[in-house]
Amino acid sequence: MQGSITKAVGRAKDVAGFSVKIEVECQSEQEAMDAIAAGADVVMLDNFKPAQLPEVCQRLKAHAPHVLLEVSGGITPATVSQYFAVCDHVDILSMGNLTQSVPHIDISLKINK
Repeated sequence: MQGSITKAVGRAKDVAGFSVKIEVECQSEQEAMDAIAAGADVVMLDNFKPAQLPEVCQRLKAHAPHVLLEVSGGITPATVSQYFAVCDHVDILSMGNLTQSVPHIDISLKINK
């Protein structure tokens, strides 16, 4: 989109104003550090394994205690306890499985004449 995390966060801050939190989805610790340096308010660590989180989150919180850390991706009711067990420095735990895998009913409001 913008070519870099720094540019994207800067552009988002320009258009969003001071009252909107800017969240950046990160695939690596380096991306998370870039997002923090750019001024992100929330850093989402996407698809990190539970074993990776303690050290990564501790380093990120030591560097930027004011930034909210969110963990997401691959968390299910069966695995959520693994994340709680290792996430002392995580502020938000997101489980898309709650909404993405819910069975649905196809209902139509079309009236046949």
